[in-house]
Amino acid sequence: MPVSISNLRSNPKTSTYENGPVPQARRPHRSYSLVLFTMRLLEAVLLAYSTSLSSVLAATHEIWWDITYLNANPDGLHERRVIGINGTWPPPIELSSNDTLVVHAHNSLDVPTSLHHHGMFFPNRTYFDGAVGVSQCGIPPGESFTYEVPVFESAQWGTYWIHAHASGQYVDGLRGPVVVHHKDAAGESLEAHRSSYDDEMTVVLADWYHDEHSVNNAKFLSRWNPGGAEPVPESSLIYFTANGTNIPGFNENTTLNFVPGKTYRLRVINTSALAMFYFWIDGHEMRIIEVDGVSDSKPQDDSALMSMQTDVVEAPTPLLTLTVAQHITSSITYSADAPMAPEQTMDDYDSMPWDTTFKPLEPMTLPNPTKELELGVFFDTMDNGINRGMFNSMLPRCVKASSNNTPDVTWNVPIVPSTISALTMGEDASVANVYGPNAEVLQYGEIVQMTVVNWDDGKHPLSDDVTSDDPAVNPPFDNNQVNPIWRDTVQIEGGGSVTIRWQAWVFLEAPNVMQQWTKPPQYYFDQCKMLGVPISGNAAGHNSTTDLSGLTIGPFPQKLGWNAKGIGAMTGCVLSALLGIATVIWYSTGPGKDAGDD
Repeated sequence: MPVSISNLRSNPKTSTYENGPVPQARRPHRSYSLVLFTMRLLEAVLLAYSTSLSSVLAATHEIWWDITYLNANPDGLHERRVIGINGTWPPPIELSSNDTLVVHAHNSLDVPTSLHHHGMFFPNRTYFDGAVGVSQCGIPPGESFTYEVPVFESAQWGTYWIHAHASGQYVDGLRGPVVVHHKDAAGESLEAHRSSYDDEMTVVLADWYHDEHSVNNAKFLSRWNPGGAEPVPESSLIYFTANGTNIPGFNENTTLNFVPGKTYRLRVINTSALAMFYFWIDGHEMRIIEVDGVSDSKPQDDSALMSMQTDVVEAPTPLLTLTVAQHITSSITYSADAPMAPEQTMDDYDSMPWDTTFKPLEPMTLPNPTKELELGVFFDTMDNGINRGMFNSMLPRCVKASSNNTPDVTWNVPIVPSTISALTMGEDASVANVYGPNAEVLQYGEIVQMTVVNWDDGKHPLSDDVTSDDPAVNPPFDNNQVNPIWRDTVQIEGGGSVTIRWQAWVFLEAPNVMQQWTKPPQYYFDQCKMLGVPISGNAAGHNSTTDLSGLTIGPFPQKLGWNAKGIGAMTGCVLSALLGIATVIWYSTGPGKDAGDD
């Protein structure tokens, strides 16, 4: 019987792009509580984990990736240049929770690149996180960088993904799934729901553009797009992986082969730049067992169980359907000669349950916050005519959210990555201005609670890449929720808000602690030099808490009222109008009137 995956619609307001449509500044009409509690409640003793103990218990899962250009046509509609690995579409990564993942990445592109292991932790190793301008300078063309992901030390397992974190390169194909199997030292499975399923596959969903990201981004961030309308993808992709390899084909040219009577675990990952997805399988029931790497006791998101009843053997083949502005189908087959089952449609998506109602399988008590922050998300056309997204802009209730956050400033990539500033600024590393206008420095061990208000009309995802988040939707806000779900990314409704809670750990959290424990390899600094980036100092490369000269600040929201250009334009229009009126009057009453009558 066929399976139905549905992406239902391309929601141009659920976007990982930086900007969005111009919203109305208004008070949110509803508030959603989201209590996020980090899974990284690791004490200092874990950060100083014995390397000898790790070497005894952990193995090294080592891979070599050459990041290259190649031509591909994954949706079957348009061939173009994409970014792949070793001359092909990026492969999946599968490893054990007892492993340390080592990725030797060589950059064969003509621009800097990087790799980010989304949702994975880097205790004492933030320089391996891969975010260009924040944790790394980028891998120069022709150079190599070795990423070490301490999976064993971080005690992580579940469903994740790896992608480029430079210049939107993941939109051009540099992305793929990462599956970490929970195993004991002997290699036996410790998966919470392992007895409930027979086999597993990974389902990768993605939107797909026929132009490269650089082309779309230039159109998006343009004076000719003052409303911030996001580029709409021309197509979408479904493809599958199993046992560490890609199953051949995409969309209608690929299929999952199931055995009747077996139960399958499907790890579902949305790797899109813009599109949101709803996922279902025609004629089958699923229950969710994992969300963003967290085993769930109330089965929904990254991982699902699908039971195949024995009577399915007589049923038609299911359809896998994905919809952006069109339907894209794949199939699940039980036998090659089975007929295709009719496709199901969904009439109502709003009634689907909130993932924030789920509960982690292993309960965790939420400590009371010791620091509270509030951020407002706003989109507007700036003084350069380009629509940008901002935190804490033009919103009086949000300006007070932070003692340092500067109103009316959109974020720009620092010249010096924030990790380097934290490591080289000594005691001044605790001064927020060191990292640029939009920074908040947290102290080690603080329990931080942050409310994010979405002042836009559209839904927007919030991702906290330094912690694991834990969402629960139950307005009004309940400060004493019992065992809320943990999330890496959560959706904020238009006009709504979320509240997240975590324990400050590393990065701009506890920079002084970072200086004691974090020791990047020498090539980390050498590659910055190759790219002309200073290897010390504040965001602008200066040994100062106030001098940010050279750092791009702005653009800024347009100021209401009259300015010099507006006054000049209006004056010119008025003078032109008066001159035109005078000309008409002169012509109609002048001496040439009688001659014209003759």
